[in-house]
Amino acid sequence: MKQWENSKENLIFSLDIGTRTIIGIVGKYTEDQKLNVLAYSIREHSKRYMYDGQIHDIDGVTEIVKEIKEELEEKLGTSLKKVFIAAAGRSLRTCRVKVDKDIRDNSEITRNIVEVLELEAVQKAQEIINNNEEENRLKYYNIGYTVINYYLDGNIMNKLEGHRGSRIGVNLLATFLPQMVIEGLYSVISKAGLEVGNITLEPIAAINVAIKEELRLLNLALIDIGAGTSDIAITKDGKIMAYAMTSQAGDEITEALSQKYLLDFNGGEKLKIQLSSKEVHEFIDVVGVQHKLTTKEIIKSIYETIESIANEIVEKIIEFNEKAPSAVFLIGGSSQMPGLKDCIAEKLGLPKERVSIRDSSFIENLEGLSSNINGPDIITPIGIAIEGAAQRYRNFLQIKFNDEEIRIFNTEKVKVSDILVLTGYNPRNLIPKLGNDFTYYVNGERRIILGEEGKPAIIYVNNDIGNLNTHLKDGDILKVIKATQGKNRKPYLSECISKVKMVSYNNRKYNLIKEIKINGNKVEDNPIINEGDRIDIVQINTLGDFLEFLNVDVSASNILINGREAKYDTPLKEEDVITVIKRKTLELIINGEYKIIEYNKDEFVFVDIFDYIDFDLSELRGNLILKINGKEAEYMAPLKNGDELQIFWSK
Repeated sequence: MKQWENSKENLIFSLDIGTRTIIGIVGKYTEDQKLNVLAYSIREHSKRYMYDGQIHDIDGVTEIVKEIKEELEEKLGTSLKKVFIAAAGRSLRTCRVKVDKDIRDNSEITRNIVEVLELEAVQKAQEIINNNEEENRLKYYNIGYTVINYYLDGNIMNKLEGHRGSRIGVNLLATFLPQMVIEGLYSVISKAGLEVGNITLEPIAAINVAIKEELRLLNLALIDIGAGTSDIAITKDGKIMAYAMTSQAGDEITEALSQKYLLDFNGGEKLKIQLSSKEVHEFIDVVGVQHKLTTKEIIKSIYETIESIANEIVEKIIEFNEKAPSAVFLIGGSSQMPGLKDCIAEKLGLPKERVSIRDSSFIENLEGLSSNINGPDIITPIGIAIEGAAQRYRNFLQIKFNDEEIRIFNTEKVKVSDILVLTGYNPRNLIPKLGNDFTYYVNGERRIILGEEGKPAIIYVNNDIGNLNTHLKDGDILKVIKATQGKNRKPYLSECISKVKMVSYNNRKYNLIKEIKINGNKVEDNPIINEGDRIDIVQINTLGDFLEFLNVDVSASNILINGREAKYDTPLKEEDVITVIKRKTLELIINGEYKIIEYNKDEFVFVDIFDYIDFDLSELRGNLILKINGKEAEYMAPLKNGDELQIFWSK
């Protein structure tokens, strides 16, 4: 007998606690990184201590675990203290949900907005799971999710970040595990005198050895057909995209055999197991009748049950995968039932060779496994051992969240968002809110000013700024400061009226508002506007209105807009330049006749008179006589009131 006492810390002890049997194996990694199986033990439950993978009799299961532990210790010659275990995939619950969310028009969609959307969807899924009448007695928490589709204004999108729109959505598949499953397993292990070294999920453990990571780019399904249920894991695009479970498995076949041939449950179970290894079966029923039947005859007699199991499995695969996968791998003791593999292939529409049974020969870097236990029922125990060795002692994380201690199941890398889902943190607290809209009225028209934007939530991980995707380690301190709501607006009058037209007059800017009233009261300054105030504005529209408003005396004046003569009813436009030129008068006696001249020049000179009298200069008619007060006039001589002018032709 070999002694392992000096290196027992390197021993890998795993337990697969199933509905009908418990399998324990102990191994050790060699220098070339192969798992060498040193010993194994398989025990059946003497009574039905478990139903559908769930422990119902903790003491009964504990006794079997103790027996396995003692047997392995005897074989190894050393004590075993730590064990790797797995929660049954049949305990998982999945929920597919779609959540839509309105966002501010034309705002760019950031990663933070998308993460909050996903968080709301996961919390909605958790609420659905927890409100299920059959499951509301259990506390479930999320262990992961897969996004199926994003939506932008009703259109399917691969990615939302960077886009703009008014409504976003997500369709995702979330996976949950009940707390009591973990508690039941821990209780059994503790009562058996062992400590949990690591806990994983059976589908994860199985798929990690049955389907290599590089194969997960393919759309594959792994089905673990046990006694209580059939667990399904589906891979696609390099990841496990879904878990599912059906309530029919090996026990249904046992019960069908017992009813068909009048056998007790143990007798039906023995016959079921032999169907995959013998061609002819002899047995006596409970009333003493001797039977001798071939496997083919027995399978035909219960084929309806086999077909029912296959139907449920196929329906679940289609439900979560939306089509038949490329291939299906079967593991678990009941996967060897004759006829079941071909029935699944037929109902999926796959060639028979695309549905195969996986045994230990597919597991890389494994040695020392006895030929007696190399079938599909050993896949999960080996997977638990390998997963446990890789994730040793990292089954739970202790996180301090907003001063509260939180324990979370460490299936994969735990993120901040996982803690928020587990604790039911309201995702709306992560998004800043606008202050309340400010409503007022201008000339009877309702207008709105949006409130100020609040500050976004701040996430701290160990006092460093983090985000929803920040990964957490055991002992991390997480603190989330809620987003705030923006302040309500208190606008001034000038902020509440549209851009006012401006004109220029005498080198000064004027707006074209004649009068403003707030709630019927005339205002002159720029007061703060209150919610619901009614603003009435009287506009200045024409040149005449403007001059009248300024009380400009334009008698004896010329009025120009942008250098051109304008009339009182000329409409005013933005940036018009208004010029008012006052007219002057000059009293003259011209050729003995009294005349008043109106002009708008700074100075009126002699030559200007020809613009005001009818005198033809186009043709010579003699000598031109030009005099001012009897003296010969100069063309540029300035004129003054009372001057006498003589202008005529002399022959």
